[in-house]
Amino acid sequence: MNEPVSTASRAVVLVSGGLDSATVLAMAVASGIEAYALSFDYGQRHRAELAAATTLARCLGAKEHRTMGIDFAGIGGSALTDVSIDIPEQASSGIPVTYVPARNTVFLSLALGWAEVLDAEAIYIGVNAVDYSGYPDCRPEYIEAFQNMAALATKAGVEGQAVRIETPLINMSKAEIIRSGVELGVDFSLTVSCYQADDTGRACGRCDSCRLRRAGFETAQIPDPTLYQSG
Repeated sequence: MNEPVSTASRAVVLVSGGLDSATVLAMAVASGIEAYALSFDYGQRHRAELAAATTLARCLGAKEHRTMGIDFAGIGGSALTDVSIDIPEQASSGIPVTYVPARNTVFLSLALGWAEVLDAEAIYIGVNAVDYSGYPDCRPEYIEAFQNMAALATKAGVEGQAVRIETPLINMSKAEIIRSGVELGVDFSLTVSCYQADDTGRACGRCDSCRLRRAGFETAQIPDPTLYQSG
């Protein structure tokens, strides 16, 4: 299992309610970090993930959990925030329509602000560059660029104590993430990954996120606890 690289005593952990962020939160807590979970109500269509995030933060031992509101639906441009754009149910090439413009940049910026207020040493985010949908803001070079910006744009950075951006999952396959989560006691039945989950969190089984999740459990040879709308 890949171990968290940070030795920070306090960190902000981005928690979406999905499989990856649940594993990252479990990693942070297991390493002794005082974890402050941060979720975003950004106008996403799959709102069941917000309830999942609240449950996961509590069950996995976050010190505090906050949900902040952002109006990404106000700019649209993504199938996750614009109901006029269909969620794709077939694999495609290139950056998919489920990409939300500037999402991770905004998320990390707000997390950076809270980290400064908390005097936290790190931000944990569950981006992955192996089994993912091709989003440009999940790549190592993006994280490196944001880290450089954080060192320049904050009081903590100017004073030589820049908040670190930790990405323990970035080079892991989905199967490796699942195995790590299981070892840490994550109950994946509590997570919601589906882009068009219903109000109870049941997954469609057809979207890109569902396909990646299902393949991860199959490869890991771990029973898939996901509840699907088809039964």
